[in-house]
Formats: sequence, structure tokens, C-alpha cells
Amino acid sequence: MATRLSDGVVPPSSPVLVVALEGWIDAGFAAATASGILLGTVDTELYAAFDADELLDQRARRPRMTVDHGIITDLVWPEPTIRVGTDRLGNGLALLVGPEPDYHWRGFVSDVVAIATSLEARLVVSLGGFPAAAPHTRPVRLAATATDRALAARVGFVPGVIEAPSGAADVVVARCAEAGLPALGLWARVPHYVAAMPFPAAALVLLESLEQLGGLSLDLKELRESADSSREKVDQLIAQSAEHAEMVRQLEEQVDDAAGEDAEGSPIDAGRLPSGDELAAELERFLRGETQ
Repeated sequence: MATRLSDGVVPPSSPVLVVALEGWIDAGFAAATASGILLGTVDTELYAAFDADELLDQRARRPRMTVDHGIITDLVWPEPTIRVGTDRLGNGLALLVGPEPDYHWRGFVSDVVAIATSLEARLVVSLGGFPAAAPHTRPVRLAATATDRALAARVGFVPGVIEAPSGAADVVVARCAEAGLPALGLWARVPHYVAAMPFPAAALVLLESLEQLGGLSLDLKELRESADSSREKVDQLIAQSAEHAEMVRQLEEQVDDAAGEDAEGSPIDAGRLPSGDELAAELERFLRGETQ
């Protein structure tokens, strides 16, 4: 692969590598919001860039142009990159961000793992969110996909055997295991009725867990405020409908029962619940400020 390393950039010692690629499952925009917070609050430098011509379908991921009075003044090409920096206490952090590749996953992942190895990354963490039968009135829970059982147990996981399509970030985690690097995926269980809109509480729990697992210190003040505000808006809409309130009550009951029976969290029977499609549509209109 044609991977370019930036000249003169000295990477931090033993960073945590965070993988937050665009294009795969990201309910509640959990990973997108989390990576945006990291890029906005951590001073980073470009360390590595991956060849977009080899990895991306340019018709699906077109460059963005700036037109000034009819003149094209700038073209910005989408590409996966690794940026490096330090947190508030000087702990090393590396961020793999940008679009998930359309092609050549094996070569791309090999390069990512090679860079993580050369950086002596102490931990590799991918971020994501998936729709779950869970109420917004309870703390967002996480599910891990990890390279070993001890790491998975620190976060919690969905019991049983699951076969599902994977994203490039999942392949990075799997290949890190082969390279002897500790790695895990953090998945926020996002209430299914808010999965199609930003739900800051999901991003918050991802970054709080990242802090704990990676020994990092992050600035999450504004994200906490956004999470509180978002929950209040959802509360307001739920209160307007007895049917919606009943759905949330059933979700609360199932989650509370599951927590009492199994510390790791038993799967919730979504088949017993009313559909959240109508509520989700109303929430989208409500959060955009549109009248019903």
C-alpha cells in the first residue's frame, strides 16, 4: 500500500490508537460524535495518510470543492489518516479517522497494524454504536468485541455466538490480536428509536470508557452538557404520548430485569416491544424544531 508518513512529526510514546472510520454501523452517530470531540479537543498532527486512489471509490466519496465567484479555489480529497497528539496529562493518543476503505482491506489493515506496532501502541480501540432495545432513561451500556476474554470482561459483552458482517475497524482489531497488540471494539447500545439521529450520551459513554481503559484524561464537559440536553428533549416528546411512554416503560422493565439476572447483560427480547419507527420519525422532527 502507498502509505505516506509525515516528515518531522514525532509521535507520542506508547499511544492509545483509536479507530473511528466513517461508513460502518454507527447508531446515534456515536463514533462520529466521539471522534469529532477528540479532534476538537486534542491538538493533533497528521502522522500518516493512506492512498485514496487505491482505497476509495471516488464516485461514492467525491472530493469537496470550494468555488469562489465561479472559480474553483480548493479541492479536498477524502482519505483515511492517522493523527497523533497527547491528552491533557501528556498521555499519547493516535486517531485513525476518515472514510472506511472501499477496496484493498487486507493491505490497508496490514499497514495500520504495522504503524500501530511501530508506535508501540499500548492499546487499540475501535468505536461504534448499534441499535438496541434499550430506553434512553437508563445509562447507555457498552458491548465489547476484544482480542481476549479479559479485555471483553472489563467492558461487558453480548453472550452467545454471533455471526455478522464486519467493518474494517473490526478487521483491525482481529489483526492486532495476531500481532500481539491488545485491542477491542467498544460498541454503545443505542436506543433503537434514536439510532438514526445524534445521541450524545452514546458518544459520552464511549469516551468515558476510553479514558478508563487507556488511562487518558479527556475534556468531556461540553459532551456531557449535550447528552443531558438531548435526553431532556427526548423526555419532552415521550411525555406527550401515552403509547410512547408505555414503550419506554417496557424497555425499562426489561433492562432492569436483565441487569438483575446477569451482570453481563442478557439479550433483550425486542419482539415483545412496540415498534419505535413512529417515535423515531417524531423525534427527528422534534429535534429539528419542526411542529407536529
